[in-house]
Amino acid sequence: MKTKFGIVGCGFLGNIVADAWKKGLLEDYELVGVTSRTFASAEKTAASVGRAACADVDALLALEPEYIVEAASVEAVRAMAVPVLRRGVNLVVLSIGAFADLAFYEEVKQAAREGGAKVHLASGAIGGFDVLQTVTLMAEALKLDEKAGIETHTGAKGFRNTPVWADHLLTDTEKTTVFTGSAKEAIATFPRRVNVAVATSLATTGPDITGVTMHSVPGWVGDDHCITAEIEGVKAVVDICSSTSAIAGWSAVALLRNLASPVCFY
Repeated sequence: MKTKFGIVGCGFLGNIVADAWKKGLLEDYELVGVTSRTFASAEKTAASVGRAACADVDALLALEPEYIVEAASVEAVRAMAVPVLRRGVNLVVLSIGAFADLAFYEEVKQAAREGGAKVHLASGAIGGFDVLQTVTLMAEALKLDEKAGIETHTGAKGFRNTPVWADHLLTDTEKTTVFTGSAKEAIATFPRRVNVAVATSLATTGPDITGVTMHSVPGWVGDDHCITAEIEGVKAVVDICSSTSAIAGWSAVALLRNLASPVCFY
């Protein structure tokens, strides 16, 4: 029997997951329905894969999915995570920035315990959570200080409509550092742009401590995320350079495939 799942968010990333299912890349799963912020978007995606379009998350839950893949927004995670998990439905999250609020993060963990469900954080545009968590575990067990952070290079246009925007970023001839602070400060400054920073912090030293540095690079296409976790005697470096945001959607597909596989890579 196949595992039933639904998708919340029918934008670019949600459609990657839906299309992967349609192409047979999630052969152990049955897509039961989709929903989105606008019903028109849900209808469009549903029509493309031959599944049900749902008016809201409650309507999607009525189809009894075992997993819900969130590909919508931080706001969507805040609204649905607790009730979904208390219903015993597992949640795959792409908008990890929602968990920069540690009080909400703890509330979500408690809801998962109460419902007997799990929250799976998709790696999104980065990876290496396994080695990052290993270094953090070593630091805890050996009572060592840990230093963790993420340094991001992205195109100048990516900072438009943010508090750090300045017209000179488009004409600068060299990179400009536009932000330095903690992951918690980063999500407050860029609420829709730093899922990778929050994900890194949750895998390592936490949003209040994990450092974030962001650079604007004229003409740069895509993003380069260099993550470092270091303790005495061990230094882990994960560097992901991508010219497309599609990798975030595909990370959710890879996560689902791993969950269904007898051999899992994490």
